Amino acid sequence: MFSLVEIVLNGQLIMKIALFGATGMIGQQISHEALARGFDVKALVRNTDSFPVKHEQLTLAAVNIFDPFSIAQAIQDCDVVVNATSARNNEKDTRAFFVESTKGIIDGIKRAGGNKRLLVVGGAGSLTVESGLQLVDTGVIPDAWIAIPRAQAEQLQILRDSSINWTYFSPSATIQPGRRTGKYLLGTDQLLKNDQGESYISAEDYAVALVDEIEHPQFERRRFTAVSLEK
Repeated sequence: MFSLVEIVLNGQLIMKIALFGATGMIGQQISHEALARGFDVKALVRNTDSFPVKHEQLTLAAVNIFDPFSIAQAIQDCDVVVNATSARNNEKDTRAFFVESTKGIIDGIKRAGGNKRLLVVGGAGSLTVESGLQLVDTGVIPDAWIAIPRAQAEQLQILRDSSINWTYFSPSATIQPGRRTGKYLLGTDQLLKNDQGESYISAEDYAVALVDEIEHPQFERRRFTAVSLEK
């Protein structure tokens, strides 16, 4: 259901996306993909002076991700909120970041009203592998990096326990800059592999799949995942 803040342009409804983490590897690709499709994007950042990208359909807002009042004010004119932030790998600080920022965004969305949808750039650690274990419990993730997937799994549970309209997008085991092929396979809670036996998605294809989900929702109040069919 579309809201009143959308703009009709050439017969098409144009949604406005509020984007946390717009300067990160994945956030940059999401912004690029959304703008290329004619969406309006509002980048929610700590410091608007240092933001590197200029575009006629891109606006900036200084927001504290832990402050629901700041968030609510910034997203009033937006239809969809995308959280593409991450954190440094430190057990205590990592968990606090994911937990508190997710709670702050949920609270901000509730305060803003209008049934705004939240899409979260998640992790692959909570996906189930062939053995039936979650990837995070298989031992393939080094102990030095385990804090992030464990915090992301807790983030997913916070969303499941919330009352908002959320979607959590887990990438494949490997996500990195590559090609925008637009060819990907979707799944839900199981780790996917392509025909080459690789659990891989390019950051570009991840952005394509996420914006596709914004345009054509299939996974409201659910988690989904994707794998690139080609490199």
